[in-house]
Amino acid sequence: MTLEELRDQIDVLDRQLVDLLSERARAALMIGHLKAATSLPVYEPVREKVIYANVRAANKGPLPDIELTHIYERIIDVMRSLQRNELASERNAQALASGSPATGLGRGGDVASGHGTGAATTDAPETGNKP
Repeated sequence: MTLEELRDQIDVLDRQLVDLLSERARAALMIGHLKAATSLPVYEPVREKVIYANVRAANKGPLPDIELTHIYERIIDVMRSLQRNELASERNAQALASGSPATGLGRGGDVASGHGTGAATTDAPETGNKP
């Protein structure tokens, strides 16, 4: 194959990855709603370990397991942040609809996700490096 053909192949694969990541994000948002409805935490380290084990078991290379795990750590961080932001945004909308003052959480300076404020949170950091 030529360089141009290989690049075209990568472009097609990238579009497929975007579609799959978007589908995964939609599923993560639905999971976030279920967690909120059942008072489960967004961060579940046991589940994340299962995901990493599943990814390593499915890996046929050429990516080393550790590199694939690093990619998934970041994917999971983004999905967890998406869940937190969505749930915080919904809490704000509910508070506004009920006439209650906003909680100070939401997109932008979101305390729940640890983004935008520099404030420490009681949840695990969004780094992928879990204790």
